[in-house]
Amino acid sequence: MTDTTVSTTDSTTRAMLNALEAIARKAGAAIMEIYESGDFTVDMKSDDSPLTTADRAAHAVIVDGLKAMDAEFGATPILSEEDADISWDVRSDWTRYWLVDPLDGTKEFIKRNGEFTVNIALIEQGVPTMGVVYAPAIETLYVGAQQGEGEAAIAEKQVGEGERQAIAVSDVPSSTDSWRIVGSRSHQSEEFKAFVADFAACDIVAMGSSLKLCLVAEGAADLYPRLGPTCEWDTGAAHAVVEAAGGQVLNAETRQALRYNQHDSVLNPYFIVCAKPAAPWA
Repeated sequence: MTDTTVSTTDSTTRAMLNALEAIARKAGAAIMEIYESGDFTVDMKSDDSPLTTADRAAHAVIVDGLKAMDAEFGATPILSEEDADISWDVRSDWTRYWLVDPLDGTKEFIKRNGEFTVNIALIEQGVPTMGVVYAPAIETLYVGAQQGEGEAAIAEKQVGEGERQAIAVSDVPSSTDSWRIVGSRSHQSEEFKAFVADFAACDIVAMGSSLKLCLVAEGAADLYPRLGPTCEWDTGAAHAVVEAAGGQVLNAETRQALRYNQHDSVLNPYFIVCAKPAAPWA
């Protein structure tokens, strides 16, 4: 498949973001119709992760919407969690593609806690250059995009029908401050416990789905160590938001930037979301 390069001028970037937001909101509406009815089936995938009617409905909306964008922005392949059976022989030739999680946080959806999202990212040369994260149950939207040379990145949040606000990561806490670290309050892994043991003081901030990365992007948390398995579609969109907001998503072992579509597996390594590497964890 031939990739078509898109000029990332401000007008093009905003036009693409507007189109992605409309798609994400439409997918979110499809999810909420099922969520509010309470009438959905739950199947288990081969990896024991749940799949619902809402996942499938959102996937169909997003794929239709992205394909409709081809005429204006160039034909672009799609890798979605719900259509991930694409061989490495094919994917290895991609330099630009859409990375989609139609319903991130399916377990949150089933538990009905509202902390689930629609994630759509544009990946170029392994880098998430544009992302939209929409949480329909709490009517919260995050967008992030890198722009052309010399142009500032776009990182924004909107709640409900309110005004859109620019977001940015917080300054790194001082050695005496209490760090706000994203993690589970009740089910902390041994790796997570070992990680936070190096901090003199920390507050654990709990959140579901890709909203965990967005907490760091908007400055509501300082650090998110993900020391457990994730797939690339779980992180791509929120990763774009984090980088646009001035933050970083780093391989936990190498401390290098997390990159996408670099090998056959779609599993991410363990990673850390931060403003920048800093003591005590780095």
